[in-house]
Amino acid sequence: MAGSQQSYTPTEKRGWFTRFLDTVEWLGNLLPHPVTLFALFALAVILGSGVAAFFELSAIDPRPEGAAGRAPDGVIHVVSLLSVDGLQRIVSNLVTNFTNFPPLGVVLVALLGVSVAEHSGLISAAMRGMVMNASPRMVTVTIVFAGIVSNTASELGYVVLIPMAAAIFYSLGRHPLAGLAAAFAGVSGGYSANLLIGTIDPLLAGFTEAAAHLIDPEYTVGPEANYFFMVVSTFVIAILGAIVTEKIVEPKLGKYDRSEASIDLESQGLEPLRPEEKRGLIGAGLALASLLGLLALTVVPESGVLRNPETGGVLGSPFLRGIVVYIFITFAIPGFVYGKIAGTMKNDKDVINAMSKSIGSMGLYIVLVFFAAQFVAFFGWTNLGTIFAVKGATFLQEMGLTGPLLFILFIAMCGFVNLMLGSASAQWAITAPIFVPMLMIIGYSPEVVQAAYRIGDSVTNLITPMMSYFGLILAVAARYKKDMGIGTLIATMLPYTMVFFIGWVTLFCLWVFVLGLPVGPGSPTYYSFEG
Repeated sequence: MAGSQQSYTPTEKRGWFTRFLDTVEWLGNLLPHPVTLFALFALAVILGSGVAAFFELSAIDPRPEGAAGRAPDGVIHVVSLLSVDGLQRIVSNLVTNFTNFPPLGVVLVALLGVSVAEHSGLISAAMRGMVMNASPRMVTVTIVFAGIVSNTASELGYVVLIPMAAAIFYSLGRHPLAGLAAAFAGVSGGYSANLLIGTIDPLLAGFTEAAAHLIDPEYTVGPEANYFFMVVSTFVIAILGAIVTEKIVEPKLGKYDRSEASIDLESQGLEPLRPEEKRGLIGAGLALASLLGLLALTVVPESGVLRNPETGGVLGSPFLRGIVVYIFITFAIPGFVYGKIAGTMKNDKDVINAMSKSIGSMGLYIVLVFFAAQFVAFFGWTNLGTIFAVKGATFLQEMGLTGPLLFILFIAMCGFVNLMLGSASAQWAITAPIFVPMLMIIGYSPEVVQAAYRIGDSVTNLITPMMSYFGLILAVAARYKKDMGIGTLIATMLPYTMVFFIGWVTLFCLWVFVLGLPVGPGSPTYYSFEG
């Protein structure tokens, strides 16, 4: 009787999840590869511009007279690329569209520094030290927190921390899937929160800046655009993730039965930090502190050489404009110091090899950026994005949608799209040219729009099989529960998505609309055409 009841309950609980997932997978499978998607979008823009120009699609330009990019007659007309002039423009600018695309260079430069810290073992050792040395009472929140911070090093959280978290929970006599869920929640659900500026920040900022240029050709968006909001979000998501793990997920999983495992659990012990790794962490910490001290001398004093030479302030300074350089330095130098002390790096050849391996792994990203750059450029040339933005903004204003309600719906839409298009860069490259200028016209800054997007893009990562590492998480979970299915994994992670959405949206609305705080250094909340 007990066995029959046990087999019936999971089937009943997973039924609607399975149907939901079947729908998501079906919709997701209809989409081509993101590279192909951008190529098709670029082609669609060319054809669509010809059709729109034929029907004389236009919109009244809301920008004041004399504003950059505003036509003398005050009307935004579609520019057809399906013409001789359009074809010549495409052929002449295909290469420069790619090489001048804002996210390309900054992401690759940031990655060079992060790669040294990653391949030397610094980031892995730091995560292990953080999680394994946490007190039993703090282990859950530490795992979620470590997962969030691990996003600085791309896939390291998925490959290292999530399996390690499951093993830690098992060693403490707790359900290993609860540990896996906590780490997964931090790594993927808290993807956009962090204490450090990582490779995702310049990537998204580049797409945001390109989209903002449809309205304001002089507008700039830096990698630090959302830094203040994301730092606070790190602690909020870590606390929420720990609460969901201990109050919802772990009680639901119940006591772990070792017979459910598909591997020998005796081999799941964790290796503590070796003495040379501990010395390496100390050395890397001292190197980082020294770098931050030197940096402070160039920014904090009023006569600092990296302050704005015109205003004497930090806003618009070489420091903020060159923030990617400091990402590179603050990862590369401590990474090498760690490697030298720990014995994982001996000379400059090891540093160069680490950099080349990471750049070598970016082949798909470079291909994607080539086609994304063409789509963004074509969309801007045709004025389709600006016209859609004006008409969309007019519709929202007529509907009375503004303030918190507008952003709640926008975040929910981003989360829904993320279910089928799991790549953060691909999704934002497609949606930014529409929503950034649209919300700029209503009066909100690109930085605030980007911060809202990042919430929606993060919270549904946990429940979509379209997320690139979903299969890896399922494989790790199957070690501890041999009959683990996709529906079961999503049922486990859904409470995180729901709580993260409610908590993060609440934080955003309080931050932006109640407290009126900037989402990052120099990031305005509102946008006006007068600047």
